[in-house]
Amino acid sequence: MTEPTTQAARRRRWPGVVLLVLTALFSLVMGVTTASADGSLGPHEARYAVTTDDTVTLDLGPLGTLQIDSPLPLTLGVHVTVQEIPEGLTEVTSATTLAALGTDLHGYVQLFSAPRPTVEAAARALVRDAVVRATTWFVCLVGAWWLLRWLLGPARRRELTVQVAPHRRQIAVGSALALVGFAVLTASSAGGDRGPQGEPASPVFAGTPLAGARVTGRLGGVIDTYGAQAVAAYRNNQRFYARADRNLVAAWTNRQASIDQREAYQRAAAEAAATPEATVSPTTPAGLEAPTVPPLALPTGGETIGPSPTPTPTPTPTTSPEDLVTVVLMSDLHCNVGMAPLVHTLASRSHADLVLDAGDTTMDGTTVEQFCVTTFADAIPKGVDLVTSPGNHDSRQTSARYGRAGATVLSGKVVTADGMRILGDHDPNETRLGSGTAQTGAESTFDEGARLAETACHDQDGVDLLLIHTPDVGLSSLESGCVPAQISGHLHKRFGPEQVGTGVRYISSSSAGATLGRPTIGPLNGTAELTVLRWDPATRRFLDYQLVQVRTDASVAVSDRLPWPVPNPVARTDTAMPGPSSPETASPSPGATAR
Repeated sequence: MTEPTTQAARRRRWPGVVLLVLTALFSLVMGVTTASADGSLGPHEARYAVTTDDTVTLDLGPLGTLQIDSPLPLTLGVHVTVQEIPEGLTEVTSATTLAALGTDLHGYVQLFSAPRPTVEAAARALVRDAVVRATTWFVCLVGAWWLLRWLLGPARRRELTVQVAPHRRQIAVGSALALVGFAVLTASSAGGDRGPQGEPASPVFAGTPLAGARVTGRLGGVIDTYGAQAVAAYRNNQRFYARADRNLVAAWTNRQASIDQREAYQRAAAEAAATPEATVSPTTPAGLEAPTVPPLALPTGGETIGPSPTPTPTPTPTTSPEDLVTVVLMSDLHCNVGMAPLVHTLASRSHADLVLDAGDTTMDGTTVEQFCVTTFADAIPKGVDLVTSPGNHDSRQTSARYGRAGATVLSGKVVTADGMRILGDHDPNETRLGSGTAQTGAESTFDEGARLAETACHDQDGVDLLLIHTPDVGLSSLESGCVPAQISGHLHKRFGPEQVGTGVRYISSSSAGATLGRPTIGPLNGTAELTVLRWDPATRRFLDYQLVQVRTDASVAVSDRLPWPVPNPVARTDTAMPGPSSPETASPSPGATAR
């Protein structure tokens, strides 16, 4: 092919390439600037839409708007329409308005305490919608182009090509500007009016994530009157959990120093005992003093710490300490996202391999609580597995969101995490505000327990742990001899670890300090508890556990390593499974009440 022929072919292809690029650019602009998605904002459902007015606008309907400068690139902004503000809500001085806003106060404190999950969830939804819209525009435009080519026919296309060839550059540039301008204008008109220019920033939000926000309409009166209360609650919440987090670091560091000192003393004493001429004294040859470990001070109320009496003591592990699996247990968080930083700190400081969530991560299982599970999933350090057994306050929607955020959601099958084989499922009941507790499906507590016991007994590789929210669901499995350990929550009070049936059951207290009739949002109203366990992969048994308590004054106490009871050995056969106890004869959990 000669050089002139090659250049001619390139000139013929050039308009098509330019048109394809323009089409892709136009589709991308249209997709981004017209994207919208449904999500949540604090205690409300909301509609997010991308705009080009360089402003993030929170639209509260008849109450007015709250506007802040957009952090997005170019002139992109977001218009957030809160969908639960009634049209009749127009009087900011009425008692009903104050009451309505007061019920949402904790929801907004929750949002401002951990805004990133809400923002990221909205951003992901907008990106997905933008991709879908851009792809749709591109496919439609390319399809329209090929349809036009077919309608014109080859002869007419050649005629038009000759006519426009001298002006192709001007046409290309003009078309690009026209298409982009059309897309931007279309998006701007969809975003809504920006509101009065030069509106002064509200001083109420100084020092918060909403610093610099401009308030319009009746919302200004509400913010001026009651905003200081919300901001004060937010700041108090931040101070409380920041102080608790610092106290956790100090308490854990001090406790581990005591443990390290004792273990070093024991090693030195053992080495000295192995040498005939050596004598063992309170001070070893290495200069280590016999350690003294301060006890864990417990709150009043009759709670005890430590294992229940067992037939045999916990054996010395055959696995080296660095090869043990460290597990952090949390339960009944009830959307108290203030505890998320402490979960992260404990998992990091303990070098956790696995985090277990025994359920009730949310309060009511609503779609607006999806940011709660996302916050706790984000709190888990990278590389650490998260496994959860949903509780009666959770829902299929929030559990699905938890799964998308990185958690392994148990659903009746055995899963393996860090070598540990874990069985669990959703709670058979659901509790909803205003309607109480009811069975969700055909299975009762007894039915689900029997099914899980059968699954455990027929699993060829065995089950190491039954993780289930309501303790009574595990009775059949513990009595069957097929499950050596069960971990639960639900009762908001700690019991065990103690032998039940032929296994050991541990019931965790609430990791949000949940107290009957008191909110779990804000500073703690009760003692929050987390547990750190160590699991021996050689014996496939838990070795010991440590209790971590965060109290209402933000103080933190960490217990010594306490031995995990060894269950009575049982012979297991593959041909028969012990029948589960009937509801009439099953041993109830201590203080078993629905939470």
